[in-house]
Amino acid sequence: MLTEPLIQQLHDLRLKGMAASLEQQLSSTETTARSFEDRLGLMIQHEITERSSYRLAQRLRWAKLPMSACLEDLDTRTARGMDRAQLAQLTDLAWIKQHLNVLLTGPTGVGKSYLAAALAHAACRADFSVRCFRLPRLIDELTRYSAMQKRSALFKQLARADLLVLDDFGLAPLSDQTVRDLLAILDDRYDRASTLITSQLPLDQWHAYLGDRTVADAILDRLVHNAYKINLKGDSMRKARNAQRRNH
Repeated sequence: MLTEPLIQQLHDLRLKGMAASLEQQLSSTETTARSFEDRLGLMIQHEITERSSYRLAQRLRWAKLPMSACLEDLDTRTARGMDRAQLAQLTDLAWIKQHLNVLLTGPTGVGKSYLAAALAHAACRADFSVRCFRLPRLIDELTRYSAMQKRSALFKQLARADLLVLDDFGLAPLSDQTVRDLLAILDDRYDRASTLITSQLPLDQWHAYLGDRTVADAILDRLVHNAYKINLKGDSMRKARNAQRRNH
């Protein structure tokens, strides 16, 4: 059989990885000398890798990570109120499988958002579905979907995410409707999926921030009691980086 029609047939079958592997093999005399089983195994492995990369790219697009961040780049040399045991518990991602939450608090610049983005990126790589929002952006989305009378569609999207990241909780004022919407979102996820929240507000001020006592009780009940609660400390990393740039 001519190779060009065969390669096209592989593309038609959406076996792009196998097609690319076959093209590579045909351009290498060393590979063409190998057994049929070896060459087929190479093609299958290439297809697996191609599909895995495609799924990861899709998960990252859907996640809408707020920044490029990786766990491998975390600065663990500076003590920030989290010991190595806590960091290990977070980075192994078992808490997502167990449908637990993570609440990161601390002053501005200590690395809450970076750690959240790095954990979200790791979750995508581990084949979890992730959605990320700054809380002000989520409020805008709730308003937009409400105007289209499609709020329930957004709730369903968020409920499907294995991990929902809400950054900057406590910075934007909340209307009564937004607080009720947050309760609906978290109620859909309770014991089914994980939520990670970052906030400059200490945890003991969240109740007052949410306003309505009854709804606040319900929201915190779904968030706090099955959560890792970590208060990051230290000087602002952002200020330190800016000072370094000025000195250079």
